[in-house]
Amino acid sequence: MIPLKDSTRSRTTPWVTWILIALNFVVFLSELGLPQREQSVLAAVYGVVPARYSLPGFPAGPAGLILPLFSAMFLHGGWLHILGNMIYLWVFGDNVEDRMGHGRFLVFYLLVGLLANLVHIYFNPLSEVPTIGASGAIAGVLGAYFLSFPRARVLTLIPIGIFLAPIEVPAIMLLFFWFALQVVNGLFAAPAQTVAWWAHVGGFLAGLVLAGVFRRRRNPWLA
Repeated sequence: MIPLKDSTRSRTTPWVTWILIALNFVVFLSELGLPQREQSVLAAVYGVVPARYSLPGFPAGPAGLILPLFSAMFLHGGWLHILGNMIYLWVFGDNVEDRMGHGRFLVFYLLVGLLANLVHIYFNPLSEVPTIGASGAIAGVLGAYFLSFPRARVLTLIPIGIFLAPIEVPAIMLLFFWFALQVVNGLFAAPAQTVAWWAHVGGFLAGLVLAGVFRRRRNPWLA
């Protein structure tokens, strides 16, 4: 399912959402300028490798242990990877930012991304496969949207046979189905897979829990 737009209008300009999307593309285009081997090294150094945090004696790497938990959110493995993530951030991020305020939203985004990566490490403690991508943080945005805008509707491209049909569906139904799919894949996917399904689950749940905490009070920037 590919969301195109939602029915909820933002009252403020989503500067942070736009900056995050732009930053992700700048980093990704910089990655593309590197040889394939250097791209792999970049992912290994600045991506999340669970074994680093779980196995005694496993080398921390030049980036240490803390930086990769955040830097991994801004690395992507291909055009489909980044476009899929940024479409979801574009459609749902502006409304969550509007609800929280710009400064709170930025802190929220980084925090749910961090928690998503920690959940991934917890469920895959022995994995030496680097995971990268903004999907854990974006899952947190989806969780906050799910709680904050239950009556919204989303124009979505849904596969029907070999075609993609634009259909408007309730946001709560779309996001519930998305979350259920992450849980199912997390339970049944092979251990060596590179998609961080449990990061998606953890990010979404973190977004649900923290949405009320980060809701805007007064100032649209600092709230």
